[in-house]
Amino acid sequence: MNILIGDDHSVVRKGLRLILADAFPDAFIEEASDGNQIIEKLFLKDWNIIISDISMPGKSGIEITKKAKELLPKVPVLILSVHAPEQYAVRLLKAGAAGYLTKESAPEELVNAVNQILGGRKYITPEIADLLIDYKGDATETKKHEILSDREFEVLKLIASGKTVSEIAEILSLSINTISTYRARILEKMSMNTNAELTKYAVTYGLV
Repeated sequence: MNILIGDDHSVVRKGLRLILADAFPDAFIEEASDGNQIIEKLFLKDWNIIISDISMPGKSGIEITKKAKELLPKVPVLILSVHAPEQYAVRLLKAGAAGYLTKESAPEELVNAVNQILGGRKYITPEIADLLIDYKGDATETKKHEILSDREFEVLKLIASGKTVSEIAEILSLSINTISTYRARILEKMSMNTNAELTKYAVTYGLV
């Protein structure tokens, strides 16, 4: 079995590797430290599963999921995140992820999630199942943040968490001008004028 792990924190990667190596002693496990490395390593092996952090330099977990599904549609992607499921889970499952696991629960649930996904099923917790039901139930009521692109949504969350344009540019490995353009698009799409309005909205809908 071949497993590709992507996370920008070496301690997290080592921890995941230990858990997986213990459960799957014969597995080949490769590591990537950012989103671009994951994409570069997609054809290194015949991967059975890709396990990726959602927030990394280069490409985000959402971008990785979409690219992996485009290039290797049969390879499942499990997303690990420090964010609560209500912030990203539905968006990621719509993008094609096979599961969404919070890092808080990863030590106990990682092997279970991998086994489920390798068995051909999605890893969906009861909490995420409820979110999917709510999402389908609210399909006629599109929330403002749901019309944002994946990158715009990521920038919105960073703005709402108090990051400056230059800090966001560094986090996402993009130029300051690009982030300023994203910010302008977000404000226009959401019919808002200031970062304070974006932050209030994000807090109201539990995005931060």
